[in-house]
Amino acid sequence: MAAFQAFRAAGGQNLADHAVFEALHQRQFGEGRGQWNWRGWPEGFRESRGPAVAGFARRHPQEVSFHAFLQWVADKGLAQAQDSARSAGMGIGLISDLAVGADGGGSQAWSRQEEMLIGCSIGAPPDLLNSVGQTWGLTAFSPRAFAASGFASFLDMLRAAMAHAGGVRIDHIMGLSRLWMVPDGAPPAHGAYLAYPFDDLTRLVALESHRHRAIVIGEDLGTVPEGFRERLAARGILGMRVLWFEREGAQFKPADAYSPDAIAVTGTHDLPTVTGWWSGRDIDWRSPAGLLAEGNTEETERSGRAEDRAHLWAAIGEDGVPPPDQSEAVLDAALQFLAETPSPLVVVPMEDALALPEQPNLPGTVEEHPNWRRRLAAQAAHILEEPAVQRRLHLLDTARSKG
Repeated sequence: MAAFQAFRAAGGQNLADHAVFEALHQRQFGEGRGQWNWRGWPEGFRESRGPAVAGFARRHPQEVSFHAFLQWVADKGLAQAQDSARSAGMGIGLISDLAVGADGGGSQAWSRQEEMLIGCSIGAPPDLLNSVGQTWGLTAFSPRAFAASGFASFLDMLRAAMAHAGGVRIDHIMGLSRLWMVPDGAPPAHGAYLAYPFDDLTRLVALESHRHRAIVIGEDLGTVPEGFRERLAARGILGMRVLWFEREGAQFKPADAYSPDAIAVTGTHDLPTVTGWWSGRDIDWRSPAGLLAEGNTEETERSGRAEDRAHLWAAIGEDGVPPPDQSEAVLDAALQFLAETPSPLVVVPMEDALALPEQPNLPGTVEEHPNWRRRLAAQAAHILEEPAVQRRLHLLDTARSKG
């Protein structure tokens, strides 16, 4: 197992900390304590560099090695997937995702307590779409700790995200400039913006992007500071333009009005699929969950959706608005529409490739919606072989080739 040992050596302290954490975490459940969060563990195990943790690692080397082994298997799988993608002729291959923040109960927060803002959660202030604001249950690195360490933690995350990918999507990229931080237990409106060193962080992103030959996409949705997108473009970081949000007033923008500095997407994991939006499936879920826009009823939402369907169909340039139950024709038309934009890359979520009506995640819900629990309608290894998927990809490719 020389390759495994080499992987452990290369992983260094970060991998060692994670493996010990996972072994400890498993042991807490095995002993019936049931503590998901390390802050509820016995006091000695809360300190990652303490003698109790070191003693545990010495007494349980096989358990620790097992969790390092799992990371090795995952790393090998990603490497093989990217190699296969590039060998098949894909110019980019995998695009990884760099999350905003970290679970305050996870291994990163446990092993880097002096660098994390434990006791605070990232979120979003109240806005037109969410009148009470949001808290996401994730903590973040302290900007002072970033600078004091020479941004070592940030570089570690970037390099891991780019190791086996041709691109990386940075979630909530506004977090490189500021994050809305909410004290634990407080309502989102009682939070405040915490500034981050945008210029330093984006220079490092550009450097690692060049070193790894990887494109960078910044998720710049939601409340975006004035001039922020221009600053991203100056660094060569692509933004995101989502079909539902590209509007001028009530009207949807024409294809040629899309930015050449951003990718074009039909939706994200937090938004309705094309067939779900057209049929109003998202309203079916949001209404009983109490997630309609402030002051709206289900009736006004459905009436507004009917108007939006007409506006979207007008932007696409077709006659005769299809009824809500004829959504697959709309999906094909939407894909062709995005393919005709000047965006350098068009991304189609798997749910839209399969014409599924259900979105993976409904923000603001836990038990009210089966977030991240639905199986796709085809075997993962054969999704791209599905006739309907192949037809849509061919449609997209043909339209892009004409551009």
